[in-house]
Order: sequence, then structure tokens, then C-alpha cells
Amino acid sequence: MPLLRTVLGDVLRRARRGQRRTRADVAGAAKVSMPYLSEVERGRKEASSEILAAICEALGIDLAYLLTEVGSDLIVDRVRRAEVVRLDAVRGLDAVRGLGQARDRGAGRAHGDGSVTCLLAA
Repeated sequence: MPLLRTVLGDVLRRARRGQRRTRADVAGAAKVSMPYLSEVERGRKEASSEILAAICEALGIDLAYLLTEVGSDLIVDRVRRAEVVRLDAVRGLDAVRGLGQARDRGAGRAHGDGSVTCLLAA
């Protein structure tokens, strides 16, 4: 699972680049040093809420937008890391009857109640 500071930095960098602004420009407007902004963007520093608010103001974005984008990125990452199941590997009740085989093939996750969770990816 990615660190929150890494995802925050990615979103801030995307916002800055989307505006075609330099780190020096944004750092000056936010009243932080350029090396510090660089560290935040690379996920190496945990920025305080005050610093994040200053960077957001310098970028002209709401803190709520930043947090929404971070949440969205975290969800996308979680989906990417989910189990992918081949449809031809799951055959209805055959998967439930052969829980051990289905699990061993990576076709699903067996649960104690006899159900099998299968995630499908497009």
C-alpha cells in the first residue's frame, strides 16, 4: 500500500505541472523553500496541514480537491492490486465444490461460509 505522503506529493506535482509552473514559482507563492517542496512532491517529507494549505493556495486549488484526488488515487491503486480472475478458470458451482483447487489456481478466495469471492477485471 502506498504511503499517504507519496500520493499527496504525486497529486501536488500533477497539479503544478498541469499549470505549467515551476517548483520555484509555487514554493515562492507558498512561502516554503524549493527543496522542501521538492521533498514533499517526491513523498519524502510529511507536510503539515498548514504547509499543505499554503501549497494548495499557491496552486489555486482547494484542500478538499487535493484530498479528493488523493482518495481517488488510493482507490485506483487498491483496484490495481486486487486479484484478477480468468473467467475460464471459474465455472459456477464447480468453483464452490472445488474450493481448494479454485484457490490454488488463483481463481478466487474461499471463505468459511462456503462462498468464493471472484474479482473480475476488464
